Parts: sequence; structure tokens; C-alpha cells
Amino acid sequence: MRVADIDVWVVNVPLTTTFASSFEAKAGTTRTVIRVRDHDGLEGWGETMHGRPTAALVERIRDQFVGADPRASAAVRRTCAMVPFFYGYIGYCALAGLEMAFLDLACKAAGVPLHLHLGGAVRDVVPLTGLLTRGAAGDVARADQPAALADEAARIVAKHGFTALKFKGSTDARFDVSVMEALREKLPDTALRVDPNAVWSVPESVWAGRRLDTLDLEYLEDPCAGLEGMAQVRAQIATPLCTNMCVVREEDLAPAVRMGAVDIIHADVHKWGGVGPTMNLAATCRTFGLGLNFHSGGELGISTACHLQVAAALDRLDHAVDAMYYLADGDVLTERIELSHGSLPVPRGAGLGVDVDLDRVLHYARRNEKEGDHTP
Repeated sequence: MRVADIDVWVVNVPLTTTFASSFEAKAGTTRTVIRVRDHDGLEGWGETMHGRPTAALVERIRDQFVGADPRASAAVRRTCAMVPFFYGYIGYCALAGLEMAFLDLACKAAGVPLHLHLGGAVRDVVPLTGLLTRGAAGDVARADQPAALADEAARIVAKHGFTALKFKGSTDARFDVSVMEALREKLPDTALRVDPNAVWSVPESVWAGRRLDTLDLEYLEDPCAGLEGMAQVRAQIATPLCTNMCVVREEDLAPAVRMGAVDIIHADVHKWGGVGPTMNLAATCRTFGLGLNFHSGGELGISTACHLQVAAALDRLDHAVDAMYYLADGDVLTERIELSHGSLPVPRGAGLGVDVDLDRVLHYARRNEKEGDHTP
């Protein structure tokens, strides 16, 4: 089996609600979709982050992969190990999307789901975390937003059956603490998290963390930037710290453990450069007693299926995973993966276990041509 050709598209899919974080607000998600075919016409599909910049890099490096054996993903990664060195975050994303498509193709040819390639599934469903952003408050006055957001959170939990809820924080630590206080009062039995995306200072993070300590949060995610800052905060608060921003490469793991900077690390096949590096991350977390969860960057059905396959094969899944998929107002799959009782089922078919609708890919690619990329 050899790769015959590789195609790439950038797609825009609208969201059912405005997504707002400390650094952006957007009404849709932009993803890069990759198709790999062998000489017999069998297809493998991948999906990754960051739209046009990632797609441009895939187009630049794809000739290196034509003729490769898609079953030898480790060997392929080794030949392209310098791509992230020169292209950084985008390099990891490009390699991840290609590896995902290779794995889908190889596992389809073998007639097995990806999770079996990774050791087999230990769970049939994966619990999701509900997502709450400031955009849900609409035009409500600032002083009334915590109560309004708490009401919306209760609606989300009741509608979908989530057992965990994440609030995307802002640049205002005091406001975010007031929101979390309202959420805890409204949802006393729900696992809660807040993620300001590293925009608070260390003193702000300590101030907020000590107040959040009284709310029994599941964790505080990336309150401030960098391992040094996170270590300072962790030493002064009781709430566990989670990151997907200061531990993003294998070489970040040793100093993170040595400094005691984090308790939980977010995996993400796109940010870590593929399924293989993500499985390595899971093993390292297990070795050093760190918790593991999954980051979400606006995945559509292809990437969501991949995360579900990986999560199914992990012997330990510590938390309900982040997944924005349920907020997408459309998809590139022939059939959506349906949310039920706060969880998504692990797809059962060969490869990623899902079928891609090329007409839908082309439809959402035309949207990107018209709209441009949504912010990262």
C-alpha cells in the first residue's frame, strides 16, 4: 500500500452560538480537511487546525508523502521531524492532519477501527464537557451577566446531560470569579472549570485561585503564562492546575514535572503532532502521576472521531473531555456523531469509523473562500 495523492481543503462551519474567550469572539470554526488516496482509490481522511496557513504548509510538504506507506506512520513522522522546528505550531498541526489521514487509510485497508490499532477500546462512550462562554450572556448588563450565564449553564446541563461544565474566562479575573461563584450556586453537583487562556498575571491568578479554592473546582486551566508563572500559582493555591498552553511539546514535560507547575495536561492530536505523540503523552502522564484530558479547538466530525478513538484506547481517562463538536451547526460527515446523555459514542467502523461527504466538504470550502478564516 502506497500513498498516490493528497488533497486539502479549508472549510468554514458556523456555530450554533457565538464563541467568546479572553482573546477572540467568533461565529464559526475553520478547519483544514485532508484526503489521502492509495493507488486502488481507497481513501483516508484527516482534519486539523488553523485553516489557510496549515493548508498551505500541507500543500508545500505533501510531495514528500506521495509513495509512502501509510501504515508506517512512525517512519513518516521521523522523516518530517524538522517541520515543527521550522514552522512551529502550524507544523505540528500539518503533520497531525496527515498522520490522521494515513491512519484512517491504513486501518480501513485492514478492516479495523483505529482504537484496535492502538490496543483496543476500554470504553464505548466518552463523556463530554459542556461549554459556556460570555457570548451566551447576549446584551445583558455586565452586572447581571454572572446570573444570566449561570441560568444558561443550567439549561445546557439539563438539555445535554453533562456532568462537567467549562467557562471560557476573560481578561477580568474578578468578573470570572463572580461567574464561577454563580455557577457553583446554580450547579452544586456539576464539575466546574474555568479557562482564561493565560491572560491573568501571576498575582491575579493567585488572588482568583484562592477564591476559587472555596468552590471545589475540578481544575483551573491556564490562568497565567509559562511554566514559571504556573509553578508560582500552584504553590499558593489548592485548586489543581491544568494546561494546554505551557506544556505543548515533549520537551516541556520534564521541567513541568520538576517545577510542579501543573496537575493535568490537555492532550490534542493536532497540537501534539499526531496520534502517536498523543499516546506518548498519555504514557508520560501516567508515569508521573499527572492527570490527562483532551483540548478542543473547534473540531468537526473527522477530528472528533479521532479523539474518540484515542480516548477509547486509553487505560485511564480522568475527566470529561472538551469537545466543541456539539456546537457546530453543520458537519463534513454523512452522518453526525450524536450526543446522548452527555457523551459521544466511539465510532464502530474501520479507520476513524466515520464517512466523509465530499459534497459537504466542498460546500463548506466555498464558505471559507467567501468569508476567509475565522480567528484561531
